[in-house]
Amino acid sequence: MTTDSSSTVTPRILEVPGARLHYEVRGRGQGPLIALVGAPMDAGAFAPLADLLAVDHTVLTTDPRGINRSVLDDPEQDSTPELRADDLSRLLSHLGAGPATVLGSSGGAVTALALAQAHPEQVHIVVAHEPPLVELLPEREKVHAETDEIIATYLAGDVIGAWTRFMAQANIALPEGAIEGMFGGERDPRQVADERRWFAHELRATTHWRPDLDALRSISARMVVGIGDDSDGEECDFTSRALAEALGIEPTRFPGGHTGFAEDPGAFATRLREWLRPERSQG
Repeated sequence: MTTDSSSTVTPRILEVPGARLHYEVRGRGQGPLIALVGAPMDAGAFAPLADLLAVDHTVLTTDPRGINRSVLDDPEQDSTPELRADDLSRLLSHLGAGPATVLGSSGGAVTALALAQAHPEQVHIVVAHEPPLVELLPEREKVHAETDEIIATYLAGDVIGAWTRFMAQANIALPEGAIEGMFGGERDPRQVADERRWFAHELRATTHWRPDLDALRSISARMVVGIGDDSDGEECDFTSRALAEALGIEPTRFPGGHTGFAEDPGAFATRLREWLRPERSQG
């Protein structure tokens, strides 16, 4: 069954304290709405996956506050998981769409976990795909110090140096010259602005966030911790395994790596749909 769901995307704006959130709604499916959440990834990063899921679900995507089309009253405001979770809660309430299935990836997974803690009544299933929960690692102080150095390197103007350090910290292997190709030369001003916001106002608060494990254990039957098939040995592999162990659940493998939802949205959607079946989402 296929459809051109991209033609039915409805972009909207919701005013929330301190910001105007850009969000998009696709589809008219039955059952719980699916929210696809990133940080700093915006709605566009999830569009191919959202189009596939919108065949038989209503799907919400959004630009996190301060990213792309979600404009802040104070551009220097830090983006914390609590603020982003409050934004998502307000979006779900505005749409009258809870409880929702929430897939968060990377920093968006931290947002999803913060939402589950603060508003468990708004979540049906939470899929936390590779959350960078550095606070759960035994070497967290070392990693935090490295992150501070990465941020300082970026803010000093060494973009390539900052990304090189970041990839090394994350243990993500890239081909020689890939970082220069991705982050050097002429670049889209919007991409650069979002990148700077992430380094200056989001990265530290996200990686320093510590989950309330007791609160999450109380809804562990509705929790999925996702790890990419290609992410073995990476930092987010370790943080995700630490979360799953703390919650007493087995991690779930998803196709691809840290951004598997964008690398192969078709395969990712197929795996995700296994958790959307009614018999898998009860409890």
